[in-house]
Amino acid sequence: MNLQSLKPASNATKQSKRIGRGQGSGKGGTSTKGHKGAQSRSGYKRKIGFEGGQMPIYRLLPKRGFKNINRVEYSAINISTLQALAEKTKATEITIELMRTHGLLQKKDLVKILGKGELTAKLMVTAHAFSKTAIAAIEKVGGSVTILNAPKEEVAPKAAVEANHSEE
Repeated sequence: MNLQSLKPASNATKQSKRIGRGQGSGKGGTSTKGHKGAQSRSGYKRKIGFEGGQMPIYRLLPKRGFKNINRVEYSAINISTLQALAEKTKATEITIELMRTHGLLQKKDLVKILGKGELTAKLMVTAHAFSKTAIAAIEKVGGSVTILNAPKEEVAPKAAVEANHSEE
């Protein structure tokens, strides 16, 4: 067998339909496009979502919800994960950098410590946010909590906003 003698199996390839090549092509004068109308013209392109004149699904279904542009999204880490990290590294201080080096976080993630699980090690934990149960669990075993400022400015608490309006 030679490379030049190789060819595809029979009926494996199909010739393309050569339209617009006159009567001799066997495709007639309209080139298989029918008579008149937008689809028979050159340069015709269907709109995205066009469903043949039927009411498109994006117009049938109602809009729902909205995207809050002020949302601050945190990566959640439970205190059980901190306990495992402390046992693994023998560290007493858990920082953002330590969590990143052990693959718990991505580069620009903000961290929120949650209170699920049990903590036995006395730890100094640094993160962007904490749940009330996490703070209670960390301080219960004699640890401490340090809250970092998030890179984005967070919205002022509701009580502070109401206090400013009542003075006026």
